[in-house]
Amino acid sequence: MDGTTNNSRRDFLKSSAIVAAGSASLMSRISAGAYAGGTELLKVGLVGCGGRGTGAAKQALSADPQTRLVAVADAFRDAIDGSLSNLKAQEGVADRIVVDDDHKFVGLDSYLKVIETCDVVLLAAPPGFRPQHFKAAVEAGKHIFTEKPMATDVPGILSTMESVELAKKKKLAVVAGFCWRYDSARRELFKRLHDGQIGDILAVYGTYLTSPVKPMPPASARPDGISNFEWMVRNWYNFTWLSGDGLVEQAIHTVDWLAWTKKDVVPKSCTAVGGRQIPAEGGNIFDHIEVNYLWDDGTRGFVAQRQISGCHNENSLYVLGTKGTAQIGGRGVVIEGESPWRYQGPNPNMYDVEHQELFQSIREGNPINNGDRMCTSTLMGIMGRMAGYTGKQVTWDMLMGSRESLVPEITNGWDTPMDFPGYAMPGVTPFV
Repeated sequence: MDGTTNNSRRDFLKSSAIVAAGSASLMSRISAGAYAGGTELLKVGLVGCGGRGTGAAKQALSADPQTRLVAVADAFRDAIDGSLSNLKAQEGVADRIVVDDDHKFVGLDSYLKVIETCDVVLLAAPPGFRPQHFKAAVEAGKHIFTEKPMATDVPGILSTMESVELAKKKKLAVVAGFCWRYDSARRELFKRLHDGQIGDILAVYGTYLTSPVKPMPPASARPDGISNFEWMVRNWYNFTWLSGDGLVEQAIHTVDWLAWTKKDVVPKSCTAVGGRQIPAEGGNIFDHIEVNYLWDDGTRGFVAQRQISGCHNENSLYVLGTKGTAQIGGRGVVIEGESPWRYQGPNPNMYDVEHQELFQSIREGNPINNGDRMCTSTLMGIMGRMAGYTGKQVTWDMLMGSRESLVPEITNGWDTPMDFPGYAMPGVTPFV
């Protein structure tokens, strides 16, 4: 590729994020400075009341004493009840939960009602809905904690990128759930890698080998009368349009390690192999995939992801440099070679730290914005999935030109007609 193409790829976040000319009319909001010193209450709203959303709410309330959870939303009422019951049992946060019955919003549009009520919104619904939720929160001028990934397809990411640019103009805090970026040991390791402690990086290998995260229940467990759409949302992890696949939803943390190693410079291409070994009734995600990334400087990066019971489990990172190696895994966070090192410092909970830094940035009027890198890492995951599903070599330019839209249009609520998507077949499934 010529230099012009390479430059356009490096600068894609700037060049692809186009904000509508009329967005200036959306710029009015409560100034972050109003919260300086921690003397003003920050009202928190939660969208998506599953386990991760409940955890995010607890961490948000623990991060700042002047926070209150005032509204929650989920597609299903039972999730709301379970989440609030869990939170009210948590020492130190129970008295900060002030969710009235009329602020427990149920339904596919319930996120809009939460956004209206709060200063800070926590977005933890299935990723297929995230671009829509993120856009609404930014346009309403809310500070945001958003779980990963940012979308399940490229059109969704392009929407998110536009919203990120608007969030910057509005000076909104955007903290992403790539939680390892807030881990003390890993922050120190990657700083040392970027400072050249193991020399020039030649290759990086990351693993996410585990058991099934949310197995698809058998068809016999499906309640009578439930629509295909509702059954998919209740089992969202097993459908590519909702989760993005195990690579994009869970192993995206490992992909993010690769991106972090490369200072968030995007790869120029990748190939992948993968498939479904254990049959599942209804779902369509692969249960294993291995992606091989290539950067312009010749660096290679590899991600191995598997979710099959009874196999070797591992979540590690191995980095090979010209002067040594680095590792995250069973031996801790270490560097070996000419300048050996092992992390032995403090290890505060990274989930707590990301919320502490989020709220501190709001209070100080200097909001964090993780927007660019959260989009880069998500795109790398989608790129790897596309390569695995199609069997093609996927370049970054191909990826950014993709208009494959996985998320169906919702036209009639839960009764919106939807067919169950089939499995991809490498060599047969086309790249779109």
